[in-house]
Amino acid sequence: MRDYRQLTRDEIQVLEQNVCWAEDWSRVLVHEEFRPYNFHRVMFYGDIRLGRFEKKIEVAKGFFKHSGINDATLRNVSVGNDCLIEKVGNFINNYTIGDDCYISNISTLETTEGASYGAGSTISVLNEMGDGNVTLFRELNSQLAAFMVKHHEDKALMQRLRQLIDDEVRISTPERGIIGNRVKIINTKDITNTVIKGDCEISGCARLNECTILSSEDASVFIGTGVICENSIICDGCSINNSVKMQDCFVGEACQITNGFTAEASLFFANSFMANGEACAAFCGPFSASHHKSSLLIGGQFSFYNAGSNTNFSNHAYKMGPMHYGTLERGTKTASGSYVLMPATIGAFSVCFGKLMHHPDTRCLPFSYLIAYGETMYLSPGRNITTVGLYRDIKKWPKRDKRSKLAKKSIINFDWLSPFTVGEILQGIKILEALRQASGDNVTTYNFHEYVINASSLRKGLKYYDIALRIYMGAVLKRATKEGFFGMPKSDIGKGSWADLSGLLTPVSEEQRLIDDINNGVIDNITQVLDRFDDINNHYSDYRWAWSYQLILDYYHLTELDEQACERIREDYVKARRAWIAEIRKDAEKEFSMGDVDKEVYDDFLEKLDHEIDYES
Repeated sequence: MRDYRQLTRDEIQVLEQNVCWAEDWSRVLVHEEFRPYNFHRVMFYGDIRLGRFEKKIEVAKGFFKHSGINDATLRNVSVGNDCLIEKVGNFINNYTIGDDCYISNISTLETTEGASYGAGSTISVLNEMGDGNVTLFRELNSQLAAFMVKHHEDKALMQRLRQLIDDEVRISTPERGIIGNRVKIINTKDITNTVIKGDCEISGCARLNECTILSSEDASVFIGTGVICENSIICDGCSINNSVKMQDCFVGEACQITNGFTAEASLFFANSFMANGEACAAFCGPFSASHHKSSLLIGGQFSFYNAGSNTNFSNHAYKMGPMHYGTLERGTKTASGSYVLMPATIGAFSVCFGKLMHHPDTRCLPFSYLIAYGETMYLSPGRNITTVGLYRDIKKWPKRDKRSKLAKKSIINFDWLSPFTVGEILQGIKILEALRQASGDNVTTYNFHEYVINASSLRKGLKYYDIALRIYMGAVLKRATKEGFFGMPKSDIGKGSWADLSGLLTPVSEEQRLIDDINNGVIDNITQVLDRFDDINNHYSDYRWAWSYQLILDYYHLTELDEQACERIREDYVKARRAWIAEIRKDAEKEFSMGDVDKEVYDDFLEKLDHEIDYES
């Protein structure tokens, strides 16, 4: 709390000479070092608190103006030290403004009664006409959102979670709007019931209403020209620009939303990029992207995903070239819990995970291509394991995490082979072996529901899946040895099924334990729920080893893991890795032969493959 004093008679005289006026000068309190000379044409209503105004503010590169207040009307406002506030067309009402702020050429900045600042409302994602399933608040992350969506039919759990969130919102909601330190707001029309944290820049925005902007010094937020944002929360490091219209949304860390994108009742988490299109009731997990005007993300759950345009099928298998944006890695989920197979024509494809849309009880074949020739849909199991595209994705995603170290709410596990994905591979192997056993080896095609699998594709699929298994087991054994928990696992946690909570890979047993603890009152605030996600992630290596140890024993028909077995696993790992790199090299050579890639890019890619041998030991 700052110490304030009343204005002196001489200070009031100076202010009045500068055409300033107060409803009641006794309610205008100032910093001990306050000087009145940099105030011109200011009207004060209600309770006013003013800091000291001694520094100059850089209003444009190389252009400095002295701090102060000019041409403004203030009512019940506290202004920190060394701010410059000028050209306020309407008024500033019920706001606390921090230090070193620059506010110029705005219309209205106001807090009204009952302000929520975008927190506490419940929106419906995946089903735009359904009951609300995700409650917005400042500390929301992709794990908690995915957890709420996944278990929204558990009414008792949802009621308990909402109560915990409501408690957090109630104690964290300020009495009036707050502008943090070093905030810049210029050429903006209307800001109502909005909390703006420090180091945020707002330039040319049309309207912010019932919002919270969680900017910070090392992860500042930019809100640009023509933006209209209502009842939404925007996290650290985001950029919202160029006539974006957003309502009832949560935007996670380091997201970019631009170029006329419109969004309603949608979630965007870490490092997502949205431009030109629109989203409604969409759950966009980490690294979701959409670039095209004709792209509508509606009622789907996305992650590590680039949405192609429905008119030009732009999400092809971009590989070595600089235009590569990635392919569908973890899946696109619908409201029913099934996984969408993207629209396809000759040459277009989808990489399938999880469950088929028309058969929600049947697991799909992971890392697969779905290709249409006329009316026939062909499935190529495991094909994406050995592509240039997947190889580049594995390398690029960690490098594209632009979040500050201090602003990483959402957990992202970048392992492309994990108990979750390898569990899907094991299911895929069972499906392919069952198809081959049912129809025999002397057939040209196999039928998997409405889809056709060529015999050669089935054999290759089994080969690719086995390569991935051996790579995974060898890599996990190597990590376990280095991390010091080699041998029989100390705990059974992790041995069963695994789930992906939008970036967090977790044993299903731990997810169920969290549900039980919430329902039974063991967890009594929402911070403990978020901490539990962190704890699961921190124990990922232990849980992964428990699952992998049993996989290794089953795969190699072992009763225990001795040194001889470990040496065999290491040898298989090296052979599988080299086979994997050889297949990726073939894919690169094929792409280069088609004339789509420059020789320099091609040579650079092959050089990277040559260095893969460095990672074998």
